[in-house]
Amino acid sequence: MDKRWMLYGATGYTGGLIAQECARRGLQPVLAGRDAARLRLLAERLQLPHTVVALDDAAALKQALQGLAAVLHCAGPFSRTSAPMREACMAAGTHYLDITGEIDVFVAAHDGAERARAAGVLLCPGVGFDVVPTDCVSVSLKAAMPDATHLTLMFAGVDHLSAGTTVTSMEAVFRGASRVRQDGRIVDIPFGDRSRMIDFGHGHGPERSFVIPWGDVATASYSTGIANIEVHIPRASASARAIRALVPLRRLMAGPIARRMAHPLLRRVASGPSPVRRAREMARVWGEVRNAAGAVKRASLQTLNGYSLTILTAVMAVEHVLRHEVPAGYCTPAQLMGPDCLEHIEGAGKVVLL
Repeated sequence: MDKRWMLYGATGYTGGLIAQECARRGLQPVLAGRDAARLRLLAERLQLPHTVVALDDAAALKQALQGLAAVLHCAGPFSRTSAPMREACMAAGTHYLDITGEIDVFVAAHDGAERARAAGVLLCPGVGFDVVPTDCVSVSLKAAMPDATHLTLMFAGVDHLSAGTTVTSMEAVFRGASRVRQDGRIVDIPFGDRSRMIDFGHGHGPERSFVIPWGDVATASYSTGIANIEVHIPRASASARAIRALVPLRRLMAGPIARRMAHPLLRRVASGPSPVRRAREMARVWGEVRNAAGAVKRASLQTLNGYSLTILTAVMAVEHVLRHEVPAGYCTPAQLMGPDCLEHIEGAGKVVLL
């Protein structure tokens, strides 16, 4: 096996940005997707190899992955696309990475760890903003308090979403509930429950929070063993306001026909942040652990815009896999690259214990 790799979903917003970064660095991923015309134009512009293959063609997908060391999967919503790509990777002996933030995708990958080990394949979903910075904060806090029983995370600065992220977010609204980890189990709670005042520690003062079904509900447990986990965003954020506005429409939008109609509309109105906005808007992450005795430790991180960070952490994860002997099975990004991995990216910040 050589060190060639595939970037699947290269014509999407985030996949396209990653492809551009690869070309800038002189990397040579095989750009892949199902839209032949758009893929050919992108490959010609960036002077990168490409292949057209659909996720629902298992034989062709396996053939396209033969001999490749890894795939970085960027085509969402991952609740629909990750399983066929994971299966093809395990059949072809190709390491699997993606940029999902979807809880069920993490759970499915974790549940498939034994099969992946038998196939000699690494499964490491979530190598973007979902969930690299929050995973690093979680692991750092666990190291600071080994007997922690509860973990609360909050982040801000990720409000201007791409089409793919918007569609994925709306799927959570269609479920009609947020999700948390409670006594080791992932459970549904009503949107708006468990709000609290949280001070990021960046001079903005306390902010009222809103619980969301973020990927760390799964991954932080795998990274730390903590049994009770919640993820919050500021209640005043654009994302929280959008969720609150859409929740009353859930029943109307819940049917398959309504979803098929909604997804193209969402893709048209959500184009992702511009380069100027990505450069200007920073993301902030805050975390807190407590133990059975009530002791508390907190940490914070100020980092790049979520999409800008995703570009860099995703490429870093691929390069890590290509350069190192990685264990087969499942792992989280912080387990793969270490909780200090962001310190190797200029401007990405450092986890600070408060």
